[in-house]
Amino acid sequence: MSYNTFGRVLRFTTWGESHGPGLGVVLDGVPPGIPLREQDIQPYMDARKPGQSKFTTQRKEPDQVRILSGVFDNAEGVQVTTGTPIHLMIENTDQRSKDYSEIAAAYRPGHADYAYDAKYGIRDYRGGGRSSARETAARVAAGAVARLIIPEVRITGFVCELGGDKIERDAINFDTISANPFFCPDSWAAKRWEELVDTARKDGSSLGAVVECVAEGVPAGWGAPIYAKLDSELASAMMSINATKGVEIGDGFEAARLTGEQNADAMSPGPDGKPVFASNHAGGTAGGISTGQPVVCRVAFKPTSSILTPVDSINAKGEATQVRTKGRHDPCVGIRGTPVVEAMMALVLADAKLMHRAQVA
Repeated sequence: MSYNTFGRVLRFTTWGESHGPGLGVVLDGVPPGIPLREQDIQPYMDARKPGQSKFTTQRKEPDQVRILSGVFDNAEGVQVTTGTPIHLMIENTDQRSKDYSEIAAAYRPGHADYAYDAKYGIRDYRGGGRSSARETAARVAAGAVARLIIPEVRITGFVCELGGDKIERDAINFDTISANPFFCPDSWAAKRWEELVDTARKDGSSLGAVVECVAEGVPAGWGAPIYAKLDSELASAMMSINATKGVEIGDGFEAARLTGEQNADAMSPGPDGKPVFASNHAGGTAGGISTGQPVVCRVAFKPTSSILTPVDSINAKGEATQVRTKGRHDPCVGIRGTPVVEAMMALVLADAKLMHRAQVA
């Protein structure tokens, strides 16, 4: 059995393969009456799409979104959601399946090839099929719709570490994120990363990265205390992204190195009767429920497994071989993972908002 659906009130199901004719997503649970046009989705697709610099895969995909269902013109002639399932489709236009012919009978180390074959007894070797990161284009489209459900929230994702080189926290400037190909808020770090990624690319290797995502404007009260904790939903969402190997909420693992008094987010009375927090070690959640502080998470992406450097492996007969993956691949998958992390943050928060609205009298 395979699971392709995520969410509780707001549910989305992705479909399609990397080298098939297209892919897409069906969203169910989107409230009616929300203005939605294809041009509302496209800017987020453009941020993720491949081939925009030498530091990402050179596969050229326009990633144009088509809305196939779930919208209609209201009395004012504005296209709005109808409350029925919204079907979004993205065509694949630049597949090169022949690039994968040499690995048709061999398993790529670090990829899902062997595990996928062991589970299903069949696999699409052309770019990984269903397990390809190409699937995340559908998530970004869904996330664009989710953002319209939570207009009060501002979501900002950025790469905070690449190849072991971290940004300087004092140098963070969100205006810099869109000014470089790395989604980096530190202009000096972005300059350093150019050489890091270019060297890895020329060497036929790859690098890992850490993406941080901050959601501002989340009110207190979203989430649940046990099995729908806001932080556990975020962790599940982020871990479902291809190449993710770790997730931190707030200080994450660093919290284990603090004392109780250091880690406590002390509160003082605010002018509106709400608390003013002295810190945000918890990342905007307490007991699985949002506190009103910015929701913060970090996602660790492993180095891209598709590399030109030969790696020992086995073939489908169990015989020793070496695998060298040709084709067009990201030398650092975490870079284009940034819009995906933002999308999953939006989807989780929109779902939490709708669940919270369902309980309010």
